[in-house]
Amino acid sequence: MNFVKNIFLTLAVVLTSLSAMAQPQLFDPVSWSTSVEQVADGEYRIDFKASVAQGWHMYDLGPYEGGPLATTFTFDPVEGYELVGGVTASIESVRAYDEIFEMEIGHYEGDVVFSQVVRAPQGAVVKCLAEWQACSDQCVNGERDFSIKVGNPVAEASAPNIEESAAAANAVAKGGSLWSFILSAMGWALVALLTPCVFPMIPMTVSFFLKGSGSVARGRFRALMYGLFIVTLYTVPIAVIIMLTWLIGGDAVTADIFNWLATHWLPNLIFFAVFMIFAASFFGAFEIVLPEKLVNDSDSKSDKGGLAGIFFMALTLVLVSFSCTGPIVGSVLIQSTSGEFWTPIITMLAFSIVFALPFTLFALFPTWLKQLPKSGGWLNSVKVVLGFAELALGLKFLSVADQTYHWGLLDREVYLALWIAIFSLMGLYLLGKLKFKHDSDMPYLSVTRLILSIVVFSFVVYMIPGMWGAPLKALSGYLPPIQSQDFVMGSGSAATSEHTATPSTGVKYGDVLELPLGLEGFFDLEEAAAYAKQVDKPLFIDFTGHGCVNCREMEARVWSDPRVLDILRNEYVVVALYADDKLKVDEADWVTTDAGKVLKTLGKINSYYALKTYGVNAQPYYVLQGHTGEPMVTPRGYDLDVQGFINFLQSGVEAYKAGK
Repeated sequence: MNFVKNIFLTLAVVLTSLSAMAQPQLFDPVSWSTSVEQVADGEYRIDFKASVAQGWHMYDLGPYEGGPLATTFTFDPVEGYELVGGVTASIESVRAYDEIFEMEIGHYEGDVVFSQVVRAPQGAVVKCLAEWQACSDQCVNGERDFSIKVGNPVAEASAPNIEESAAAANAVAKGGSLWSFILSAMGWALVALLTPCVFPMIPMTVSFFLKGSGSVARGRFRALMYGLFIVTLYTVPIAVIIMLTWLIGGDAVTADIFNWLATHWLPNLIFFAVFMIFAASFFGAFEIVLPEKLVNDSDSKSDKGGLAGIFFMALTLVLVSFSCTGPIVGSVLIQSTSGEFWTPIITMLAFSIVFALPFTLFALFPTWLKQLPKSGGWLNSVKVVLGFAELALGLKFLSVADQTYHWGLLDREVYLALWIAIFSLMGLYLLGKLKFKHDSDMPYLSVTRLILSIVVFSFVVYMIPGMWGAPLKALSGYLPPIQSQDFVMGSGSAATSEHTATPSTGVKYGDVLELPLGLEGFFDLEEAAAYAKQVDKPLFIDFTGHGCVNCREMEARVWSDPRVLDILRNEYVVVALYADDKLKVDEADWVTTDAGKVLKTLGKINSYYALKTYGVNAQPYYVLQGHTGEPMVTPRGYDLDVQGFINFLQSGVEAYKAGK
């Protein structure tokens, strides 16, 4: 029994840290498989099957000069085989005129097979690089190397491709990938089960189903329907709201809403306030409850027989447990609203399935009830730990608004000071030095609480050097950028090359924006291009965002490498284009889109430029550009491979020198 308590209290603490630090990779919406078939003597057809995720499309074979990235297959010129004809597609692409690129563009949805016939001896190995671009409310570039042995007709199935170099969309980058949301939601659901207003509902569930009569099969059916109704009550309302938004406004409006939720000051301040209110509730300041009449009406109807009674029993559970699950559900949904269309729905589905599973199992096997630990003060301890988590996580929303609108309220050292204080208090609580309203007396300190307090205080010690400018790479994606910190130890003696390609004063928007890691550069593309031509250096264009988690992680883990910094300082003119900055620019710099919309803020102008020029609405996205205005090498997105980034920068330098 104590073991169960300890497991869930441990889970509450671990989730607090993982929610802040986990930065998983972004999935690629296109997965691939290959197969080979002999079509004639010495000739083989290689099929590349692309499966495009629902809601996404990938561009056809093109080509599109000045347009999006067409799907291409580049075969290595290796002796032993020759190509017969070109690459063909199994279906016709859907073609339509694109107003942004001002051309007709074709794309595929669902499954499409690309085929190439080769003439080769049996057993020859054909190597090919596939490149593509897939879009939804964001665009992701991908590439995949294939090595295919012809003469072997067995299909070579491949798992969905993880493309680390794909540019994470601004909204997705802020919150992380779909899988991170699913796993986080499942963890929070387990913790929710151990809160004081949920755990005691399990015996009520058993009592309800023990009253039922009938065959074993009927009992199992009733229990399964009970679980299904719980999942439905949590998931369907969210799905309906999102679907109505999509049906009324379409993909563009839905994407705009998500972007507004992720970057605008109003929703971020509301989310911040909600987290603070939830934290106060978990600490015992008040209970967040639904109207008593609503709960009583639902409970009275649960006595009815049949499916109606089971439905109202499930509804009663949802309503009664709202004071504990409401803050958790709200937190999960707020964090996932920055994702793409399906993320909040799938996240809520994952939460509700895990939440409903124990109730369903105990309804199926009521004798398990004897093995459960008794309710007690340990339940409230889980709730209080969650309160500390709410305090810490809620600061992220205030930070996003602060960075986007340049308020200067929550600089990096202030943010860190608050986190250090919050987690120090959590550690003291675990040691029994703090006691809240609904806590029971703790006659002794358990080993579990001691171990957890050591973990928490170790985390605090890890954060303390950050007050003097330590990079804290494990938290880099969550903290405000280091350039927002007033004091960084040793910054005065930091080595800066005399060849740094930037003027010292008068940079446009330099009064409100700053590059990371002591780099100097620009924030306006025209100004940067003019200076790059003057000093005869290529441009390093950084499409970034204040609230972009992966941007901060790239800067802390990749840019901070001395070799990378040296190349950026000495070989490039750096220009950072923020896609979410709310600064209103001078009227002379306003941009009118092809649709006639006037863009007045710096972020919208930069975002429109990225979409129109490169077909991406993603950060981070890095472009190495010469004086012709065209990329010198294939642009690069989020990828923590330091050596790969160095190779990327060096290839740009070589291409620039070769083109002179």
